[in-house]
Amino acid sequence: MKKKISQLLQYVIFLGGGIFLVWWQLKSMNLEEKNEFYNAIKHANFWILIPISIMSIMSHVSRSMRWKLLMEPLDFHPKLSNVFMVTMVGYLANAAIPRLGELLKCTFLARYEKLKLDKLVGTIILERSFDLVCYALFIAITILIQIKIIGSFASEKLNRLTQGNTSIAFLKIGIYIAAIVLFWFLIRWIVRKNPQNKLINKINLIIKGIIEGFVTIKKMKKKRAFMKHTIFIWCMYLGQIYLGFWGLESTSGLSIGAACSVLSLATLSMIVTPGGIGSFPIFVMQTLMIYGLSSAQGKAFGWLMWSASTGLIVLVGFVSLLLLPMLNKKETN
Repeated sequence: MKKKISQLLQYVIFLGGGIFLVWWQLKSMNLEEKNEFYNAIKHANFWILIPISIMSIMSHVSRSMRWKLLMEPLDFHPKLSNVFMVTMVGYLANAAIPRLGELLKCTFLARYEKLKLDKLVGTIILERSFDLVCYALFIAITILIQIKIIGSFASEKLNRLTQGNTSIAFLKIGIYIAAIVLFWFLIRWIVRKNPQNKLINKINLIIKGIIEGFVTIKKMKKKRAFMKHTIFIWCMYLGQIYLGFWGLESTSGLSIGAACSVLSLATLSMIVTPGGIGSFPIFVMQTLMIYGLSSAQGKAFGWLMWSASTGLIVLVGFVSLLLLPMLNKKETN
């Protein structure tokens, strides 16, 4: 009972936070910004959403094929159509309730393909662990190729911080660094003093899962195919952002490096709120402001991309939810 209440509370907080961010974004804009925002949306090239949607579907299909590769060592060989449909149902569920999609993916596939649920959950943990490392690597690459722009942005923020009394500014920086170091040692002390704590055990299991996951991938027969799918998926994600730049006049001149920066922050927004609701446009806006766009222009692009992505997930997710029992009727009887 307590677990259900905790999950419900978590859902309300995450979704409520997303709705609040939507309201706050629209309310915080002045009249001039609202006019600029609506004007950008009004003159957007919505035809660009067609190739973006195709690229999105291709990334989902590739992700489904990659998941199949993770099942092969378990001697699981489900139909690609079923893997794709449960993947889309999972995305649909995650857009409402965080992490529900992973459970539904495994439950549905186990039901329609007569597979063991616990082993399927293991493949999901492995996939998510690998994606986390890939995301960290992508951020590192983004910083390297955008070092001048990011460096200038950091320098500007530092200059603002050090305006006025320099000694006080450096004192603040020292306090921040000391707080981070203190926090690190505090975490280590807590871990050592509470080795049986549930939260600590979960974190340890995640870390072990990441390590075991990479060992499993190393032993995989089709490692090259797995890596090719991974690279293709991230290329499709990046391509959607870069192609989306041509949808608005204000973003049409942005580079592939800017697309890398937007993708890095946009991915993070999906963690902050369910499906990135509310947070996606804010993260995109803050990123694009580094490249000289106004907040209204950044929000317009953020809303355009988020709406296209979410709309596709809702449409394909609901269709998949309807087709799954119909196409697998004989198998379940």
